[in-house]
Amino acid sequence: MRRFLLLCATGLALVAAPAFAANPQVELETTAGTIKLELYPDAAPKTVENFLKYVSSGHYAGTQFHRVIKGFMIQGGGYDDEYRQRPTRPPVAIESEQSVKAGLSNKPGTVAMARTSDPNSATAQFFINVADNKRLDFRSADPQGYGYTVFGKVIAGMDVVDKIAKGATGPGGPFPTDVPKEHVIIKSARVVTPAN
Repeated sequence: MRRFLLLCATGLALVAAPAFAANPQVELETTAGTIKLELYPDAAPKTVENFLKYVSSGHYAGTQFHRVIKGFMIQGGGYDDEYRQRPTRPPVAIESEQSVKAGLSNKPGTVAMARTSDPNSATAQFFINVADNKRLDFRSADPQGYGYTVFGKVIAGMDVVDKIAKGATGPGGPFPTDVPKEHVIIKSARVVTPAN
């Protein structure tokens, strides 16, 4: 009887235990190698949802890392190999304050949304930090202090990111500087099942 009760109690405990969903992961297959990202919807829910919609739609396939600054970051997601800008959906509201409060920062290996001078202008372009860029974090709710929303990090392939960041750059297309001389193209972007 005691064994039966113990088995019942164990079964109930398993049923009652909350099911924690793993953070989504995205694999970017590039011409320089594969980069795997882990995203943090708890820290930046609208930003992660927005990024995943672009991934699911195939938006990133065929885009290039068009802005690379050694010792700073690599940026992509907006232009194809011929520098044609991809059409985007409406911008997503900035979540940099929420992201910082959740403990995220623009540190090496983290992923953040690129934007214009308007804090609420992020669409598809993103960047991966290759240095401690804490100055890009949220500081205050004003145009100079909003910073950039961190929404994920590189969990595999940081060597690929570093290789891209160290490549030679120069002018390209409409950009006067910071374009990799050897184009780095995102061949595919897809959601992958997190490893247990």
